[in-house]
Amino acid sequence: MSPRLVVLGPPGAGKTTVGRLLAERLGASFRDTDEDVVAAAGRPIADIFTTDGEPAFRALEEAAVERGLAEHDGVLALGGGAVLSAVTRARLAGHAVVFLNVGMAEGVRRTGLSTARPLLAGVNPRSTFKALLDARLPLYREVATIEVVTDDLAPEQVVDAVLDRWEPARASE
Repeated sequence: MSPRLVVLGPPGAGKTTVGRLLAERLGASFRDTDEDVVAAAGRPIADIFTTDGEPAFRALEEAAVERGLAEHDGVLALGGGAVLSAVTRARLAGHAVVFLNVGMAEGVRRTGLSTARPLLAGVNPRSTFKALLDARLPLYREVATIEVVTDDLAPEQVVDAVLDRWEPARASE
């Protein structure tokens, strides 16, 4: 068993919103690895970052992705930083992976520089967001089989674009 589609991208790309809509359109279930981490840890991601640090969070995230890829057969959304793990990137090989790309200005607008997003909190959140995009963009593209720029699209339009580009038979090769 493996997911029909794996959805990833930076904060504000629409992973959860688009993932839920994709699952609905496909008649499949939706699962979010960030929610799995929160459930496993029994506390919010921001608390894990603050108390235990980013490496502890990344270890929980890597385990959640491994479980999701093994157990889930619907649409699986990954946290924005999941691609930082070389192990996770290797595990994504052979899966249909949708990269929801969002530009810096739109990503900042959508996230509202939320304190619920620990990596965006700080002295200069816009600079932090830019550095995050610069570091992760090549990793998202490394694992993606489909890329959709979401900046000027409504969630339903993003879903249409994903489904227009997805070839289920090729994804399982």
